[in-house]
Amino acid sequence: MSRILIVDDERDMRWILSNILRTENYEISEAESGEQALNVIKKNTPELVLLDKMIPGKMDGIEVLKQVKNHDPSISVIMLTAIGDSKSIVKAVKMGAFDYIIKPFDDEELLITVSRALEQRSLSLEVKELRERLENRESLESVMGSSETIRHIHKQIEKVAETDFTVLLQGESGTGKEVVARAIHQLSPRRDRPFIAVDCGAIPDTLVESELFGYEKGAFTGADARKEGQFELANTGTIFLDEIGNLPYPVQKKMLRLIQERKVQHLGGKKLINVDVRIIAASNENLSAQIDQGAFRNDLYYRLNEFMITLPKLRERKDDIPFLADKFIKETSNELKKAVKGFSHEAMKKLMSYHWKGNIRELKNVIRRAALLCEDKVGIEHLIFDHEKIPSYFCFQDYVDPQNIRPLKEVNKQIVGMVEKEAISNALVFTKGNKNRASRILEIDYKTLLTKIKNYGINTMELMQ
Repeated sequence: MSRILIVDDERDMRWILSNILRTENYEISEAESGEQALNVIKKNTPELVLLDKMIPGKMDGIEVLKQVKNHDPSISVIMLTAIGDSKSIVKAVKMGAFDYIIKPFDDEELLITVSRALEQRSLSLEVKELRERLENRESLESVMGSSETIRHIHKQIEKVAETDFTVLLQGESGTGKEVVARAIHQLSPRRDRPFIAVDCGAIPDTLVESELFGYEKGAFTGADARKEGQFELANTGTIFLDEIGNLPYPVQKKMLRLIQERKVQHLGGKKLINVDVRIIAASNENLSAQIDQGAFRNDLYYRLNEFMITLPKLRERKDDIPFLADKFIKETSNELKKAVKGFSHEAMKKLMSYHWKGNIRELKNVIRRAALLCEDKVGIEHLIFDHEKIPSYFCFQDYVDPQNIRPLKEVNKQIVGMVEKEAISNALVFTKGNKNRASRILEIDYKTLLTKIKNYGINTMELMQ
């Protein structure tokens, strides 16, 4: 039922209007002053307001109209006025009133005007929603490409975004799982609510439960104050659980209960806390295989897999490579304040034929390195793939630019930095963001790893996409 608010200081007029409108099954609320009307609107926003222009008090009808439109421009307003007040009516219409009705009015005229106002509001909202969807689709294409494979992903995103289905994203590291998760959130009714991304592989096993579900003061050593968990922070919005397969088995049971009951319980707490949150999970591993190995709960898998989107490998959608390469070269050129004019034919041919085991993330790294090394156009000599170690610009050339000659100490530092950053990034990808495991593989202590991650500007969440 459409909700209609009647604002008039005369009780008899409110009674007449209410009875006429209730014959069409409208839900009616009433207010006798502007202040009272605004309080009603804040508590339960109506689709339509029937507003008497001559209400007494601090605000007349024109001022109330202004306040209503400031609160929510989509609310339709029909002014009620006496004969001979055309100047005020023109002003009201210019301020956004849909129409006006002159007292005394005909019942049929009232119902027709109300119906037209509600229909126009519905059409306006539909147009707005379609426009937002188109903008979001264009935004998604600008990030992921527009090949036939990706268009199919777009359609899946649009269908599931409208719902509250729990979504499971499957795909190799670097295929853009967080990009898709954010797109689902932006296309959903929760778009204006929080989006919280959690990398389950980057949280030490001992801290996962407290990080996700929160804790009370004194729950464990170091718990000096009460802390909300990530699910509470995402309340009314969306939580993205990346690399869900890394969750410790005992935590999976608590996660299952949360999905079933939509309640969390702090560590050290007794109270159950309601959470209204949309869950999107992602994994770069086959969770079915983990179930067979006893590492992942079968019942949790089916709770998460209300709708699955499988993201294709970059080597399976090579039509998108020229678009993505051009996008990354423009972004890096702006960052470096260079005017890179694109790619040579040989360079693009090499990009198209490469196997791209690291998917979009590897492509982005290759393009960024190329933008750094080239002068005005990316040639094949500027493409350094992950198996190559020495930048090609250190090879001998017929012409040597004196500005490129630098002290060996500086050159060595740059080479070491590039190789170290690559090694740390690869270790984090291999361990799915688990910094403890990465530090052991790299044979450096945990604190040193954190320092290097910070110094090299390595974004762990971006690596896990």
